[in-house]
Amino acid sequence: MDEDLAYEILAVVEEIPEGRVASYGQIAKLIGREKNARLVGRVLRNAAYYGEYPCHRVVAQDGRLVPGWPEQALLLEREGIRFRDAFHVDMKRYRWEEG
Repeated sequence: MDEDLAYEILAVVEEIPEGRVASYGQIAKLIGREKNARLVGRVLRNAAYYGEYPCHRVVAQDGRLVPGWPEQALLLEREGIRFRDAFHVDMKRYRWEEG
């Protein structure tokens, strides 16, 4: 993994404000790699190696939470985020509008 690229992705993640979420694709687009949403996911899976980042604020484009990571929902709830159902954030309400 290219560490410069990892830090570029994590720098964007760090900008997501409390109470908002961004999608993997949104982050990929912000770093100029529109078609690399999966790359963003791979970096976030290993983010602890690089430091502490609010990776819980990143969800799928449709608002789906990370499967097998129940703590994500708890962390988002603590920030005031509510869900459409047990597995999806309401993206219309909580999506981060960067810039």
